[in-house]
Amino acid sequence: MRACRIRSLFFVVFVLCMSAVSFAQVGLEITIAPPPLPVYEQPVCPGDGYIWTPGYWAWDSDFDDYYWVPGTWVLAPEVGSLWTPPYWGWGGNGFIFYPGYWGPQIGFYGGINYGYGYFGNGYWGGRWDHGHFFYNRSVTNINVTNIHNVYDTRVNNPGINHVSYNGGHGGIDTRPTPEQEAAAHERHIPPVEAQTKHMQEARSNPQQRASVNMGRPSIAATEKPNDFKGRGVVPAREAGAPYTPPNRSNTNAARTNTATHVKDLPPLERPTSPNTGNAKLDKKYQQQQEKQYSKQQQERQKLAQQQQKEDQRMAKQNVQETQRQQMEQRHQQQTMQMQQRQQQEQKQMQQRMQPQSHAAPESHGGTEHH
Repeated sequence: MRACRIRSLFFVVFVLCMSAVSFAQVGLEITIAPPPLPVYEQPVCPGDGYIWTPGYWAWDSDFDDYYWVPGTWVLAPEVGSLWTPPYWGWGGNGFIFYPGYWGPQIGFYGGINYGYGYFGNGYWGGRWDHGHFFYNRSVTNINVTNIHNVYDTRVNNPGINHVSYNGGHGGIDTRPTPEQEAAAHERHIPPVEAQTKHMQEARSNPQQRASVNMGRPSIAATEKPNDFKGRGVVPAREAGAPYTPPNRSNTNAARTNTATHVKDLPPLERPTSPNTGNAKLDKKYQQQQEKQYSKQQQERQKLAQQQQKEDQRMAKQNVQETQRQQMEQRHQQQTMQMQQRQQQEQKQMQQRMQPQSHAAPESHGGTEHH
């Protein structure tokens, strides 16, 4: 898949803050979509309790380039925890990076087929049962001599697809289910320290950059996190599709911060009066638009009040800086998701109005459905 040279807005996560390893998001404008996912073999699972975390493309603002964070086996932070991978998604004005997290359920990860159990919906590589993790041999690389808690269930892989982002031109056309949306609001554990060090090691290795490896990283996966020189290192067999790095003179990676809180967003614009040529329809659409506008205003006020209360509660408590940053990251993601959802609702409203400009005269007695 040829990289799309479109002016896009990208958000990057995984910034090392001072002496503590923590996560934050920084807005960037670049001209290309994430490269296709490379083809690689999964290293053997190193032992009980390790869960596979697939590799992904991250963005390095210092070099204005993508770099590959290798897939690796990570010890679950607690019994029952499952890993929801990060993903890139089109937000209407550009691509947004959604960070991964640990939680009791697998959430939405863009419908991206990362392979080895992460086929775009849920995780089929293993499951927790009475405090122990059992591995599905049909989709994961397990040495049964060392690991005995295994089972064998065939899974219908939807097909090989190396697309690395959701939405936009050429992206995966999948939306979260109600269950996945609910999982996004459950208690989460951010990436553990081993994962942040693993990411930082990938970021500091020039060979992991897309402009150097042309979408085929020499370290595509590792047996354990942050072990880039051990026997468990796996190179990519091939790039997911031909990749052409952008011309740096045209990258224009201007940095812009995104709104962290709802109160930082620009005010909602009142909808313009519809003009379909049918006065009765115009009145009906005007009422629908006003109802949508009122609903979206209420949503903004409710989320803004919630974020303000959480900020005030955090200010009164003696918490670590990493906890404060995690809350700010959560607020920023909430704000972006709400803004994108409301923009999509407004777009759908406009699209719904367009066909009616050519509707048959109402004197025919037809019934309208919206």
